[in-house]
Amino acid sequence: MVPAEVPDAEAEPDGLEDRLRRFVTIWSRAIFPATATSLTRPEFEQHLLPLARSLRDALHDRIFDATPAHGVGAALVGAHCTDPDALARSLGVVDAYLVLYCGEAADPAGELAADELRARCARLQATFAAGFAQALRERTLAEQEAIARSALAARGAAEDALHATEARFRAVFEGAAIGIGIADLDGRVLEVNDTLTRMFGGLEHHVRSRNVSEWVHPDDAPQVWGMYKELIRGERDNFRTEKPFFRNDGTVLWTNLTVSLLRDVDGVPQYQLALLEDTTERRLLTLRLRYEATHDALTGLPNRTLFFERLEKALAPARETPKDAAKDGTRDEANSGTKEAGPAPASAPRPAARFGLCYLDLDGFKAINDSLGHSAGDRMLVEVADRLQSCATAPGEMVARLGGDEFVALTTGPDTQREVGELAARILGALATPISLDGREFTVRGSIGIVEGKAGESTAAEVLRSADITMYRAKSAGGNRFEHADAEADARAITRHGLTTSLPTALERGEFFIEYQPLVHLADGTVHGAEALVRWSHPTHGVLGPDRFIPLAEHTGLIVPLGRWVLEQSVLQARAWQEELAAGTFAGPVRINVNLSPAQLHHPGLVSDTVEVLERIGLPPGSLCLEVTESALIGADEDLLKPLRQLAEMGVDIALDDFGTGYSNLANLRRLPVSVLKLDRSFTQGMQQHPADPVDLKIVEGIVSLAHGLELGVTVEGVETGAQAEHLRRLGCDTAQGWYYARPGPPEMLHTLSMADAV
Repeated sequence: MVPAEVPDAEAEPDGLEDRLRRFVTIWSRAIFPATATSLTRPEFEQHLLPLARSLRDALHDRIFDATPAHGVGAALVGAHCTDPDALARSLGVVDAYLVLYCGEAADPAGELAADELRARCARLQATFAAGFAQALRERTLAEQEAIARSALAARGAAEDALHATEARFRAVFEGAAIGIGIADLDGRVLEVNDTLTRMFGGLEHHVRSRNVSEWVHPDDAPQVWGMYKELIRGERDNFRTEKPFFRNDGTVLWTNLTVSLLRDVDGVPQYQLALLEDTTERRLLTLRLRYEATHDALTGLPNRTLFFERLEKALAPARETPKDAAKDGTRDEANSGTKEAGPAPASAPRPAARFGLCYLDLDGFKAINDSLGHSAGDRMLVEVADRLQSCATAPGEMVARLGGDEFVALTTGPDTQREVGELAARILGALATPISLDGREFTVRGSIGIVEGKAGESTAAEVLRSADITMYRAKSAGGNRFEHADAEADARAITRHGLTTSLPTALERGEFFIEYQPLVHLADGTVHGAEALVRWSHPTHGVLGPDRFIPLAEHTGLIVPLGRWVLEQSVLQARAWQEELAAGTFAGPVRINVNLSPAQLHHPGLVSDTVEVLERIGLPPGSLCLEVTESALIGADEDLLKPLRQLAEMGVDIALDDFGTGYSNLANLRRLPVSVLKLDRSFTQGMQQHPADPVDLKIVEGIVSLAHGLELGVTVEGVETGAQAEHLRRLGCDTAQGWYYARPGPPEMLHTLSMADAV
C-alpha cells in the first residue's frame, strides 16, 4: 500500500543524504501508527535511517545481493513493528519511493538501467518480506516457548505452594495451642486436633462421634444457637462467644469459641471450622478475684462494692429476669450472706417492688478495741457478722459489712414495710446474747437506721445517706434501738452538714456580722450597755441566728477564731461609742457584753487574746463584760476558773448567763469570779400580765436578794411587756433586755434609743 502523499519533485533536495532522509520520513509516516514501539516519532526515524541506507546500498551494489533486505525485515520486527499492516505499508513505500529517491540520483554515471533498478527493487521487497516473516515466526515461537516454560514453572510453583500450604495447615492444625475442629453443615464432627481432644478428656472417638448440636449447656448465652443457625444457613460468616461444654467426665470446660463458615470456590457453604480456647482456669481465677474484690476479708460478708451493686438493682425500676439476678453475684457465690428468690419465668417482673434497708453501727465498739486490742475486736466483728447473717435468711435478704463496725441489711419484696422492722428487731435480738472474748462476756449493742420505700424513687447514695443520718439519730437517742427515716429530720441533718462544711470559709468571706441588743437600767430606763449577738448572712439560707451555727462551730473548733472575731468587732464598736460620747454626739452605752462558749473557756489563749484586743483597740477592761452560761461552770474546777479570775482581776466583768437553768448549787456563787447574774426568761414569763404569778415573784425576789447580798448585779433577759418591766423594777433588778425595749439591730439603732433617753 503506497501512501497518498507524493512529494513535489521540484521541492526535493539535491543531496543524496537529504533524499535518503526524505525516504525515511515517508517510511516513518507510513508505518509508525502500526508499531508497538515505545520510541517517539523522531527517535523512530533515526532507527529507520540505517535500515534505509542498507536498502539503498544493496540497490546499487555492482554485484547485486538482496540479503541485506532480509536483515532489514528482521530489524523491523525487532523494533516491535509486528503488525501485518506494517509489513504491507513498508513494502509499498519501498516499491514506490526507493528507486525514486535512491535510484538514478544515487547512480549519476547511469551504469544501471531503470528496468534493472526496478527489478532489483522487486527482489529487495521479496527478501524484505521473507526476513520480516522469518523474524516474526521466530519471535512468535520464542514467545510461545517462554509462555510454555512460564506455565510449566507456574504449575510447579502452584503444586509446591499447595504442598507447602497443606503441610503448614497440618502443622498448625496438629500443633496449635487451641482446639480446632471441622464439621460438615449437618454438625457431624469430621476432624479434630490433639489439643481439642485433650480439652474434652483425651478420648478422640468420644469427640469425633459427637454432633455439634449435642454440646448444649444450661449456661449457654441465649443468642449462641441462633447465631449458629444463621451461620449454617450462610447468613453470617462467623461468630464469637464464650461457651461452656461438658467434658467426658461431666466437669465443665469454659471456652472462647469462634466458629467460621468455609465455602467452596463458588461461595457455597461446605464446612464449619471451630476454634476453642480453654478459659476454665482463667474463669476460676476471675471468679476468685471477683469474690475477693466483693467480699470482706475478715467476715466473709459482701463488702461495700457488692452491696452497692445489689442495692442499685433493688432500687432500679426496670424488670429483671432470674438470670440477671444471678449475675449480680448474690446467689451463686458461696458464703456470700445473700439469699435470692428461686427461678421465675423469664418474662415475670422482678418481685422486689419495694426495699428496706437497716444501717447498723455498734455502740461503744471503740472502747472494746482500746481495752482488749484490735485482735479481740476483730473476733467480735466475726461473731457479729455470723449473727447478722443468721438473721437474713429469707428470700431477697442480704447482709454486708461496709467497714469498721458498720453493717447493712437489705430486704426486697412487696411487703418490706413490715419485714424491715422485723429484720431490725431480729438483729437487735441476736446481738443481745453476750459474746465471750478471752474468758470475759460482752454485751453488744447497736443503733439501726431504717429506710424503706418504693424502688425507683431514690438513688443508692441517697438511701444510704438517709440510713446513716437515721442511725445517728438512734444513737443520739441512747442507742440499742432502731429509728425510721424521716424526710424532715434528714433535711435538717443535711442542712447542718452543709453549714458545717461552709463555716470555715464563711469567716474568710466576711459573711458574719454583729447585731446589738441594748441593756436598760430598770430604775430610770436609760441605756446601760449592749449585748453583741453574732449573725451569719448565709448566701443560700439567708440570715441565721447563733442557735443555728454556734453548736456547729463548737463541734468543729471554729468557735475559737469566730469568738475572737466577735470580741474584736464588739470592742471596736464599744471604743467607737466611747469616742462619740466624748465628742457629745452619743449619749448611749459605753459597755459591751460578749458571749463566751465552753470551748473558748478551755482555750489556753483566752486571757492573752482578750488582753491583746483590749490594749490594741484601747478599751478599758471595765467596759467589757464576758457572759458565760451557768451550765458551762457547773462543777468547774480551779483550772477552768483561773482564766476567768485573771480577767476579773483586770476589771473585766463576768456575767453568769442563763442563771437558774443549770441546777447549780447556789453556794457555788461564792467561789465563781462573776459580778453579774443574768436571769433566764423562764423565771419572768409569769410577770408579763397583771397580776403576776406570785411564785415567780417570790423566786425572782429571792434570787435578787441573794445576788445583792453577794454584791452581784442582776440582769433579766426576755422582757417583752411593760408590766413585766415594772414588776422587775419593783423587785430590785438592775438591768434588763428584751423586745420590749428593742430587738437586736445595727449599732446605729442604739443612737436613737440613747438620744431618746437623753431627751
